[in-house]
Amino acid sequence: MSTISTHDTHHDDHGHHHETFLTKYVFSQDHKMIAKQFLITGIIMAVIAMILSILFRIQLAWPDQNFPLLEQFLGKWAEGGRIRPDFYLALVTIHGTIMVFFVLTAGLSGTFSNLLIPLQVGARDMASPFLNMLSYWFFLTACVIMMSSFFIQTGPASAGWTVYPPLSAVPKAIPGSGLGMTLWLISMVLFVASSLMGGINYVSTILNMRTKGMDFWKMPLTIWAFLLTAILGILSFPVLVAGVVLLIFDRSVGTSFYLSDMVFGTQIMPNEGGSPILWQHLFWFLGHPEVYIVIMPAMGISSEVISVNARKPIFGYHAMVYSLIGITVLSFIVWGHHMFVTGMNPFLGGVFMITTLIIAVPSAVKTFNWLATLWKGNIRFTPGMLFAIGMVSLFISGGLTGIWLGNASLDINLHDTYFVIAHFHLVMGSAAIFGMLAGVYHWFPKMYGRLMDEKLGYLHFWITFICAYLVFFPLHFLGLDGVPRRYYAFTEFEFMHKWITVNKLVTWSAIVAGLAQVAFLFNFFYSIFKGKKSTQNPWEANTLEWTTPVERIHGNWPGEIPTVHRWAYDYSKPGSETDFIPQTTPFSETMNSNLFHDFEGNAEAEQIQREWNAKNNPSKNNE
Repeated sequence: MSTISTHDTHHDDHGHHHETFLTKYVFSQDHKMIAKQFLITGIIMAVIAMILSILFRIQLAWPDQNFPLLEQFLGKWAEGGRIRPDFYLALVTIHGTIMVFFVLTAGLSGTFSNLLIPLQVGARDMASPFLNMLSYWFFLTACVIMMSSFFIQTGPASAGWTVYPPLSAVPKAIPGSGLGMTLWLISMVLFVASSLMGGINYVSTILNMRTKGMDFWKMPLTIWAFLLTAILGILSFPVLVAGVVLLIFDRSVGTSFYLSDMVFGTQIMPNEGGSPILWQHLFWFLGHPEVYIVIMPAMGISSEVISVNARKPIFGYHAMVYSLIGITVLSFIVWGHHMFVTGMNPFLGGVFMITTLIIAVPSAVKTFNWLATLWKGNIRFTPGMLFAIGMVSLFISGGLTGIWLGNASLDINLHDTYFVIAHFHLVMGSAAIFGMLAGVYHWFPKMYGRLMDEKLGYLHFWITFICAYLVFFPLHFLGLDGVPRRYYAFTEFEFMHKWITVNKLVTWSAIVAGLAQVAFLFNFFYSIFKGKKSTQNPWEANTLEWTTPVERIHGNWPGEIPTVHRWAYDYSKPGSETDFIPQTTPFSETMNSNLFHDFEGNAEAEQIQREWNAKNNPSKNNE
């Protein structure tokens, strides 16, 4: 186990005295600045995705009404003030793509892996700062290309965010199958390149650049989550690229990997021998690990924020780590539950059903451990803490319905209904966003040296939390009634008419939730410049990032990198004078509160403690 310590100081001010605007803010190789770039780009993309969702929610709530304002903004895509059916599908497609890949993957992992990995393991920077910079610029280029598809004649990709063939494989299928689909594919290849560059960097930094004393069992749960998330991405994203390359061949070269026996109008297509099911296998082999690539960083962030603000050690640290490892391994053998409705062999469906239900176990372990950490804690309800608790709530309520959907016989009835929309928007979408927001509020002082406004934070939390449930919980009932996903209007079938009222409630809740984000955006950008100045360790936390100075230094520590002596969760320890003991505090300074298991089997340290106890506190030797 390597614990290389970069105790040299010759480059701790690397570039600090000679930085220009471009090298400091634009083409920065400092992991902290790159984290901010990922965060602000992710926030911008989230706002765009939110606007798209409100547009198609308006269509669902008032399917027969005309809104002249829509025509002013959207032009030919909303002639007469009503969104066109093909553009509705494009809105759903780009909204899903932005949220899953650009906000919840790049925005969440890119921000917090970059910010926290070097700071929490005790490294000057990432293993390859240049590769780190490239990873951001590939991500930004992918965002620009994806958004440029709104400005072309045929409009953006319209095959759903999963881009199933044949809509994605036959350029003339619908307008959104043309150039917009090509731009989607190019954008995703660039995005995957960005993710792989980032992931390789994160893994290399954690394995090779930990400071002296920082062994694996002293790492905070955030670092465990980022490490395993990066490994997931490195192993699963290349499969999507392989699938995309075959899709480009089908679109451009006339191959038939995904196409077979199709008729367009009166024209018989020449393709034969392919299968759209192959795309589903390749897509979901990434797609299910992707769910955990999204949620695991949020789990790590919430674990850290809950422990710090409950003033208690995280309950079951080793169990938390093993459950993260369990999720990582199991996530590769559950992708088939997305395909129960494809005519899969029932035996194979049974295998995927069992693995799907087993993956609920490590998720449940994490949930019970969070609740046990909160139990009888001396809780400080900071905005970050509220969002972390909100993440646990949404993860539980969304995760429970996953047990239903993991059952093949139930899933066949529910799969193409709003029940699935409700499930994954709660368990993955909302829970991951809440984890991300918990991280933003908690580590904002580390990023900008200032504090965000608490009152605005509370306003933001309560409106967002209530509206998240009002938007997504009612959709379960639409799904149980058989209301299908992806429909443009609920006016075609008599049995759907009764749900238009519920859709109005959902849409108004979404609009109010959108307005609540304005409070967050104001708070975020105002606090960067005018927020109350932060102290070095405003939350009285134990991890290494709070030992660095408030002002930005490229190299993180002005002198020697601190040595780590203990795990990250020594809060409210009996016998301690303070309710937190930083990881850098030697055991020799806390003799009164040391426990024998703290020494991890170090016989010499245990003997010193026994001798001290015999002299000062004899009863402790018998515990």
